[in-house]
Amino acid sequence: MCAIALSLAYPVREYIAQRREISALREQERVNQKQVEDLSQRKQRLGDPAYIEREARRRLHYCMPGEKCFVVLDGSGGKGQQTPAQGARRNPPWYSTLWQSVQAADRGR
Repeated sequence: MCAIALSLAYPVREYIAQRREISALREQERVNQKQVEDLSQRKQRLGDPAYIEREARRRLHYCMPGEKCFVVLDGSGGKGQQTPAQGARRNPPWYSTLWQSVQAADRGR
């Protein structure tokens, strides 16, 4: 009886592991299929000249010949760049940090 149980333990464990792997692969397939659908829709939009024109106007501030376009630079009234918070701390450039670490290592001697 014990020999039968031991001889069945490994195949059952492998069967369960394979079922888990199949489930994970099916979920990954669903995610990949969704991504393919999203990319297909994006490809269709990028093939539309009206969409390209809209995006060029919105992102790159392009104007058609004969049009007068204006860009407001004061940043007070729109979705432009936000100013950083008053208390925000800027990190120094990488070379300053490197030089400070060299100086700190030299002081230790």
